[in-house]
Amino acid sequence: MNYTINQLRIYLKITQTQSVTKASEELHLTQPAVSIQLKNFQAQFDIPLTEIIGRKIFITDFGKEIAVSVEKILDEAEAINYRTQEFKGKLAGRLKISVVSTGIYVMPYFLSGFLKQHEGVELLLDVTNKSQVIKSLENNEVDFSLVSVMPENMKLSKLELMQNKLYLIGNKNKQFKDKIYDNQIFENIPLIYREQGSGTRHVMEKFILKNKLPVKKKMELTSNEAVKQAVIAGMGFSIMPLIGIKNELLTGELQIIPVKGFPVTSVWSLIWLQDKGFSRVANSFLNYVKKEKGNIIKENFGWFESAQY
Repeated sequence: MNYTINQLRIYLKITQTQSVTKASEELHLTQPAVSIQLKNFQAQFDIPLTEIIGRKIFITDFGKEIAVSVEKILDEAEAINYRTQEFKGKLAGRLKISVVSTGIYVMPYFLSGFLKQHEGVELLLDVTNKSQVIKSLENNEVDFSLVSVMPENMKLSKLELMQNKLYLIGNKNKQFKDKIYDNQIFENIPLIYREQGSGTRHVMEKFILKNKLPVKKKMELTSNEAVKQAVIAGMGFSIMPLIGIKNELLTGELQIIPVKGFPVTSVWSLIWLQDKGFSRVANSFLNYVKKEKGNIIKENFGWFESAQY
């Protein structure tokens, strides 16, 4: 057999996406180029790896077994590259982190300096909702996760990073003249929610339940950005993390409505499985964050820590 690393990468991506088109998009290659490499790879086997039924591609049982071997080969090939870098005295390897969607406003600042120091480190950052973050932790698919609500019934270790503050927000169209409102304000404003499984939704519902707020649920959206745009458009109000609305507050597109009991607070924490065996890269990153946490917060989040509304 005379297959290439490029053919292996293309074949594995096809098995993962179940589509030549999607594989070509994710690999940033043309569809004909992917199809040719798949054909050349398949030609080296006497047993079919794939079947085309209609316009859909299916991976045969034999093809699935080959995909498992291909993934191991690619992992070993990458490990050779990392070992080469380490032999030269450089830190090298993969750092895998899952982040809840609002954490994208936080995590890059804790990664930037580390990645600049260690160019041989490859970052895999998955930005998703809380339930998917927990799933990736349970399956040991990541080194760390960033959350603002600690998962329950899991043996975890954590490093607290900074406070998370949530406020009631609206767009610029309606004026709120009182210095502070009581909870009855919720009787007259429709609330926009994040989807089930979201950390923001969890904190929001916990606060509503605890304070027995008379809320009117308007709609449910699947990302913080969607909620933000809906509020700006005047479709309703929401309870959102301050960290994600800085620019909209500065431009006046959004306003914070002063309500008794706000802000609602939680804590951004870097978490990992309690018995996790760290790679050199993961261990180095954790030590970096422990050492530089204060400087990172002071340099990038001074406005947030001192914000008073």
